[in-house]
Amino acid sequence: MKILVSYDKDVRTTTVMEKALQRAVESGAYAYLVKTCASDAKQEEIIEIEKKLNYHKDEFDKKGIQCETHVLIRGLAPGEDIVKFAKEKQVDEIIYGMKKESRVGKLVFGSNVQFIILEAHCPVLTVKQV
Repeated sequence: MKILVSYDKDVRTTTVMEKALQRAVESGAYAYLVKTCASDAKQEEIIEIEKKLNYHKDEFDKKGIQCETHVLIRGLAPGEDIVKFAKEKQVDEIIYGMKKESRVGKLVFGSNVQFIILEAHCPVLTVKQV
């Protein structure tokens, strides 16, 4: 089994990574820890994302879960990039961290997570930030 783990901008990663690690341990999954980045992102931002992903990779490594990190800078919208990457890697499940939305926000549901849920070729587990 292969899982892809990603999250919305400004989401604290602890909750989604804990859930992803739990799922990976239970299923023996191979994990892709992925974050999208705008094509005009500053080098400092990219380095910070890489540090965060590598920190979480270490947690997966400690549990014996094979894992790769990827910062996607491909000029696509975040949701589209995640769906495309998931298909390229033939993942079996996407685990996506999202922040709690207001009533109006729930109506819109966030364009990234909405796109991922509607367009992914595989099941999507959303994890709400607490």
